[in-house]
Amino acid sequence: MVAALGAAVCFGVASVLQAVATRATAPGTGSGVDARLLARAAKQWKYLAGLGLDTAGFVLELIALRSLPIYTVGAALAASLAVTALAASRMLGVRLAGREWAAVAAVCGGLALLGLSSGGEGDSHGSDALRWATLGAAAVVLALGAAAGRLPERSRAAALGLGAGCGFGVVEVAVRLIDGIRPATLLANPALYALLLGGAAGFLLLTSALQRGSVTAATAGMVLGETVGPALVGVLALGDRTRHGWAPVAVAGFALALLGALALARFGEGGAPASETPRREPATSGR
Repeated sequence: MVAALGAAVCFGVASVLQAVATRATAPGTGSGVDARLLARAAKQWKYLAGLGLDTAGFVLELIALRSLPIYTVGAALAASLAVTALAASRMLGVRLAGREWAAVAAVCGGLALLGLSSGGEGDSHGSDALRWATLGAAAVVLALGAAAGRLPERSRAAALGLGAGCGFGVVEVAVRLIDGIRPATLLANPALYALLLGGAAGFLLLTSALQRGSVTAATAGMVLGETVGPALVGVLALGDRTRHGWAPVAVAGFALALLGALALARFGEGGAPASETPRREPATSGR
């Protein structure tokens, strides 16, 4: 649980750093997913610092996924929005409304309930069919995400965000499907390639979503995609369970953390986007 919360802190602070760099990056000329956006953003040192924190958070996420049920880790990662909100209020001068402070408290309360009720990870490493299905899901996420980039502006950000969340969800499931780290075993496991493809697809789609539309819509879609589906796979296919008699508490904690994260969705890019509230310039106001 310490690793999961550490990952949330890393991802949350990274979002604030990347927010400044992404907003300073010139947008592309098309309306679809722009892979060159990553190269342009990488010229900003704060974006690179955010990537470093993302890398540390990913390592902590892997550690957590090898010890905790997917539903607990997914809720903890969604809690990175609470970290982002708090960091943005200090680093970017973004003012939190009363309901957003309540959402931060809800996230913390939900995680506390999950921490009390979670059992260990399931003892199943999944079937070969599930490994191949996970790799197929990663490829589908990338293909549908590219198509989502051509949707009308109103629905584009939400679709790209949902695709990004599904990509990150593939990563969560794939980690649990890797049952050996010897090179021969690892390279023959389709879950390894699902992890790499799902992570790359999620990162590309989220970066495109944040620059091309509503941050709130994109982040809400991402939170739903990376929590609900993987949690169901963990329970139904990988044997994730709660402590005996604590299932209602776990469900309540998961729902509370998820709802709190959705209420903080506008902080998916580190603060309020220009299309939703007046933009604050980082140099004068105070991923």
